[in-house]
Amino acid sequence: MTFIPVILSGGAGTRLWPVSRELHPKPFIRLAGEHSLLQKAFLRASALPDVAEVLTVTNRELFFKTEDEYRDINQAGIPTSYILEPCGRNTSPAIAAAALHVAERHGEDAILLILAADHLIADQAKFAEAIAEARRLANDGYLVTLGIHPDGPETGYGYIEADGFRVKQFVEKPSLEKAVEYVATGRYFWNAGIFCFRAGTVIAQLEKHACQLLQAVRECLAKSSRMQGEKLSQVTLDANTFELVPNISIDYALMEKSASVAVVPCDIGWNDVGSWNAISDLAAADASGNCVVGEALLHDAANCYVRSEDRMVGLVGVSDLIVVDTADALLIAEKSHAQDVKEIVRQLNLRGHDASRIHRKVHRPWGTYTVLEGGPRFKIKRIEVKPGASLSLQMHYHRSEHWIIVSGMAKVVNGEREVLVNTNESTYIPAGNRHRLENPGKLPLVMIEVQCGDYLEEDDIVRFEDSYGRI
Repeated sequence: MTFIPVILSGGAGTRLWPVSRELHPKPFIRLAGEHSLLQKAFLRASALPDVAEVLTVTNRELFFKTEDEYRDINQAGIPTSYILEPCGRNTSPAIAAAALHVAERHGEDAILLILAADHLIADQAKFAEAIAEARRLANDGYLVTLGIHPDGPETGYGYIEADGFRVKQFVEKPSLEKAVEYVATGRYFWNAGIFCFRAGTVIAQLEKHACQLLQAVRECLAKSSRMQGEKLSQVTLDANTFELVPNISIDYALMEKSASVAVVPCDIGWNDVGSWNAISDLAAADASGNCVVGEALLHDAANCYVRSEDRMVGLVGVSDLIVVDTADALLIAEKSHAQDVKEIVRQLNLRGHDASRIHRKVHRPWGTYTVLEGGPRFKIKRIEVKPGASLSLQMHYHRSEHWIIVSGMAKVVNGEREVLVNTNESTYIPAGNRHRLENPGKLPLVMIEVQCGDYLEEDDIVRFEDSYGRI
């Protein structure tokens, strides 16, 4: 049977702010080692036997960033496919869309393995064993979930009560007293949010228990655009109809209602990396219980987690703190309040502050830009363009731009002229001029852009041509 891992790469990871943001969410965070959480999920999935392709469901704004992540690690050339969401709608719509899409392309007997993009699994061998058992049960017509053997009375996870391999009930995050009781029975497992089932099985069960949701997703897929290639396929969900799909998790919509749910208990080194405390637990601590990532000096400090990307951080006479310093935002929190970091993000969103959405370094399909400084009527950026990539043919109403090439060569369209600008040379783009920047070389193009004008926000842009469909 066709076997397709499905990576759900949604969610904002608000409890991991300021590193996780709307346009650089939790799956793109790098912990210890060279790979992001998303890359680890892809490698974990693609290493399983008989993988036909890896399907990723993600926000359409993150498509090119996700492609870049996969391109760096997909040495085996595993085919990739995408379902691109215009907005977040929880796990049920994502899984329903994946099941309908896979059934259409590969048949209803195809087996889906649903994985989160932002979890860690330490033991690949035991993970593969658990998935082999899950596939066997899925082939028998079950909706299968993985249950993690609890190593303590954790109150931050949902639980699954089992009778043999059959699931008796799903339980919400319990009180500490209840969690102690659950662990003592030996019948309860943490709900890891990892599922396995045939496409036809989950479609039939959704038809029975969540028919309105399934019909809404069907209508959305019927109006969605598709692109099919030899190594890549892509479905971009229709925005108008997708907004009408109920916003509900697969646990609520289906798993808690179905009588055909099975569980595979396992111990795979699973961690949902859900807070800075969870990340702190993964790092090596010194004799005082402090964990430091980056540059920091600590004096008379204990049990602190410090992460600094660009600057030296000093802590004196404090304990039980989380300190996360980025280029444009600083978080200081007591470890006992790690779950409340999301409240800062909520307040930023209420104020319309960019620190909830983007970092100073912003990724684009063609490369990156970093805001170095800004003030009344000016903004300075560092822009890096990938070899062979180009920005859109565009125009700004309210600002002019000065471009200074630091390294590489730029091909510049400026009004009616097309010129090559070399290292240590510059050019000027007046407001109202159609212009385009391209890197024709084989090395990255780096330049400094100085914007001047009355309005300098990113929405002052008119695109006339674009290689990435952003017109």
